[in-house]
Amino acid sequence: MRSPSLCFIVLIRRTSPSPPLTETFPHKFVGSDVFPRALAESTIVPEDKRKPIDIPRDYTATDLDVEHRLAYFREDLGINLHHWHWHLVYPFAGPEQIVKKDRRGELFYYMHQQIIARYNVERMCNNLPRVRKFNNFRETIREGYFPKLDSTLGSRAWPGRFSDVAIKDVSRESDQLEFEIMDLERWRDRLYDSIHAGAVQDLQGRSVPLTESRGIDILGDMIEASMFSSNRNVYGDLHNFGHLAFACCHDPDGRHLEPVGVMGDVATAMRDPIFYRWHAFIDEIFQEHKATLPRYTQEQLNFPGVRISKVEVVTQGRPANQLHTYWQQSVIDMQRGTARVFIGPKFDERGVPWNFNDHRLMFIELDKFFVTLKQGTQTIERKSSQSSVTIPFDRTFRSLGPQNRPDDNAPGIAAFNFCGCGWPQHMLIPKGLEGNGLPCQLFVMISDFSQDKVDLPRQQGQCSDAASYCGIRDSMYPDKRSMGYPFDRVARDNVDRLEDFLTPNMRSVDVSIIHNNRTVDQSGAQVQQLASRFGQSKPTQQKPNQQGNRWN
Repeated sequence: MRSPSLCFIVLIRRTSPSPPLTETFPHKFVGSDVFPRALAESTIVPEDKRKPIDIPRDYTATDLDVEHRLAYFREDLGINLHHWHWHLVYPFAGPEQIVKKDRRGELFYYMHQQIIARYNVERMCNNLPRVRKFNNFRETIREGYFPKLDSTLGSRAWPGRFSDVAIKDVSRESDQLEFEIMDLERWRDRLYDSIHAGAVQDLQGRSVPLTESRGIDILGDMIEASMFSSNRNVYGDLHNFGHLAFACCHDPDGRHLEPVGVMGDVATAMRDPIFYRWHAFIDEIFQEHKATLPRYTQEQLNFPGVRISKVEVVTQGRPANQLHTYWQQSVIDMQRGTARVFIGPKFDERGVPWNFNDHRLMFIELDKFFVTLKQGTQTIERKSSQSSVTIPFDRTFRSLGPQNRPDDNAPGIAAFNFCGCGWPQHMLIPKGLEGNGLPCQLFVMISDFSQDKVDLPRQQGQCSDAASYCGIRDSMYPDKRSMGYPFDRVARDNVDRLEDFLTPNMRSVDVSIIHNNRTVDQSGAQVQQLASRFGQSKPTQQKPNQQGNRWN
C-alpha cells in the first residue's frame, strides 16, 4: 500500500527545496527502474506537462510467491519510515544522554511485538497463516527476496536472496565484520538460561534479578543489544548480529564484493519477509520471560465501580461495527481512568476460536487515552485520528531540508528528530478482507488511573501523540503499567477464551474489517476501480487513515 507519487515529485519538479527522507534517499524506498523515467520527465518534458510516475504493486515479485501478497505492507513507505525513525530516536549506541531513555529496552520489545502482531493480522487478511519464527539457525530460509532497489543512487543494487539459502559464518574484512553462527546460538542459549533462572549476570559477575517491573527492560537492552546491556561479553548482541547474518548470507566472506542486503539497514529491513520471522523469534524470547511472571489477578485487572456497558464503532455512512479500508494514493465523585483500545482477529487461520494465550498475542493496540469518569452512565467518544499509536500523514512524509530542519547542534534538533517517530496513520487498521470482511474483536478496557499514572512530571507538549510506540521526549513513559497490558502476560487459571478473561471494566464487540478494492487519492476522490485480488494487475497505493472511525 504505497503512494509512489510522494517519492518522485521532487525528481520531477525542481521547485521543492526541502524534500522528505523518501526523496533524499529514494534508493532505499523505490525501484531503480524509476530513476531513468524520472530523469527523462524532469529534463525532457515541459514542466507544466510533467506527470507523477506510478509504481505497480507487483514491481518486486508476482503472486507466484505467496509472500508477495504482503508486499503492500512490507514495502509501504510509511511503515519503513516509522522503523527508521524509531531507531533514530532510540539508537543502541551513542552519547549517553541520547541513548538513555526511560524504559528504552521495554519499548524495543513492545514496538516490535506490535509489528509482529500487525503483520500476523495482515497475513490473515490475505489467507496466510501466522509467520513462522526463525529459531533454527541451521535451516535454510525458504523465503527469497529481491528488493529491486539501488544501494547507492545510480550505482550498486541492493542484493537479492534466493530461496532456500542458509545463513553462514560472516567474515567480511572490508566491513570489519566477523562472527559465527555458533555465537548466535550461544547468546540465545544463555538468554534462555538466565530467563529460567530469573536473573542475569552483570559485568562484575553479580546476579541481577529479572523483576516483574524491570526484567523486560533489562532483557530489551541485552537482546538488541544497547550500550546499557548488563553484560555484552556473556550475552552478546543477538538481535543486531542476526540482522547482519541475514544481510550477508548472499556473500558472507565478501569474495564477490557484494554490499549487504536490506536486512542491514533500518530503513529497508521491514521490506524483507525474513525480518518478521526473525522478530517472531526475538519476541518469543521476551514471551519466555513474560511467562515466568505472576499472572494478573482479577483485582489487578478490575476497576471497582466502573462497568463498560456497550462498545460500538461508528463510521459515517456505514453500518455500526464495520471498519472499511481501501487503497489510497498517498465533577461529582469523579474518577480518572485509562481507556485502552485493541483489535484482534476473532478466529485463527483455521477459522476456529482462539485459545486465549495465543489470542492475546494477536491484539493490536489502536489507542490509549485518559478519561474522566462521572457517576452514572456516560458516553466516551474518541476519533481514530487521535490514536496514541500514530502520527499524521504529513509528519510521516515531512520535509527534512534546511528550511524545516534545525542545524545539527541547534537546541531544536532533538525535538525535530523525535517528532517523526510514530506508526503511520494510514496503516492503523489492517487491510481486512473483501466481501463479508475479516471478523475481528474490538476490545476496550478502562483501568484505574491511580495505578497507571507516572508520578514524576512529564512533558505534554510537542509530538507526544505517538507515545504508545515512541514514548515522550525527555520524559518518563506515560503509563506505569507494563507495555501491552493487559495482554502482555499469560492469563490466570481457567481462562480459555477472551470472554473468560473479561472483567466488568472490559468489553469486547464483534467488528468486521471490509476491504474495498478501489483506489482514492489523498483528497478522497476515487481514482479507479481495481481489478479483483487475483485478476488483472493492481496499482499499489497506501491505505487511508481511518479518520471516519470513532470508538464509542
